Amino acid sequence: MTLRASSPEERSPVPNVLIVDDDPDQLGLLTAYFVRASCSVISLADAEHALALPQDVDLDLIVLDLRLPGMDGWESTGRLRSLYPRCPIAITSVLDVQDYPAADAALPKPVTKAHIQKLLSKTIKRSRR
Repeated sequence: MTLRASSPEERSPVPNVLIVDDDPDQLGLLTAYFVRASCSVISLADAEHALALPQDVDLDLIVLDLRLPGMDGWESTGRLRSLYPRCPIAITSVLDVQDYPAADAALPKPVTKAHIQKLLSKTIKRSRR
């Protein structure tokens, strides 16, 4: 899969989603849900790899777990926001939603297919304008 920067007129109709979760089962489940929702997905197990993505990667949504090894979700939320200021960030976690950092959306675990559809309808329209 090749993702590249593009102007709004050139953007693919398929949303590009970055998922960061260190739990292999959760990462696999989230990836499957987004792929079934017709998204192109980059799945990573830690924030450091997410921050190391090439600068021209074109993202429409970032789904970020809070409890990550190394750099946690609180710090990585801010750093990803600075790298991708127009990209919505959805926080996913087993923690209480009121403990999440400021983000565009919350995706509490356990996540369902319906949660993914609602998240996409809320965030992708806004980010694709």
